[in-house]
Amino acid sequence: MPNIIVCYKWVKDEADIWINPDLSVDFSRAKGKISEYDRNAIETGMQCADNDDQIVSLTYGSDDAKKSLKDALSRGPQKGYWVNDADQESADGAKTGQVLAAAIKKIGDTKLVICAEGASDTYSHETGSRIGALLDIPVITNVVSLILDGDKVQATRKLKNSLQTVEAKLPAVITVLPEIYPAPIPGLKMVMGASRKPTEMFSIDDLGLSPEQLAPKTTLKNLSGFADERKNVLINEGTAEEKAQKLVQNLTKEGVL
Repeated sequence: MPNIIVCYKWVKDEADIWINPDLSVDFSRAKGKISEYDRNAIETGMQCADNDDQIVSLTYGSDDAKKSLKDALSRGPQKGYWVNDADQESADGAKTGQVLAAAIKKIGDTKLVICAEGASDTYSHETGSRIGALLDIPVITNVVSLILDGDKVQATRKLKNSLQTVEAKLPAVITVLPEIYPAPIPGLKMVMGASRKPTEMFSIDDLGLSPEQLAPKTTLKNLSGFADERKNVLINEGTAEEKAQKLVQNLTKEGVL
């Protein structure tokens, strides 16, 4: 049975991240979640598959990522794969691409690989393209709709001010934009059923990658919050019409209008 593999990432919930007065970033209270973008990617896999396809989820993370398996499976995939690596948090796009590509090879019989266009924590837009390059298969990015037709995939890409329709032979990698399919909230039946679905863990050693392949190409040197300095212009004198005119004047002066 051919596999449609949906890659996703277990990330810190941005609602729980705090910026301290010195602009240092506090993750101590942040719980994990499947990236919002990746939830839509999982739903894309469910929508485009036919009865002969097996939808499987794949994630790369540390021990903490094990918590994601049930959530991912409650969204429809029939099996979940997880690459466990204690050093994942220091992994850059190059290492992540190597690991996921090796895991996809190990899973085998791949029809289609689906990734979100970008990660919600690092905002990088490289994982899908790296996977395609390493597997030597076509990559279609910025996808807002797709149709699987036999041994081909037809996808519509969203460009800056236009839409482009392209076709590629399977297997292929597609990266999807958030608007492709809204991700529904799993119902109780789906959540209960997820615990009975099979999962499989790969270690880094299982993937047969060399130290050179696992070496990050970039390193994070610093992470700090951003504080936007506000003008704090108060318009509290005059009639409502005069206040509105002053507001427009100020916004025009700042280049907002």
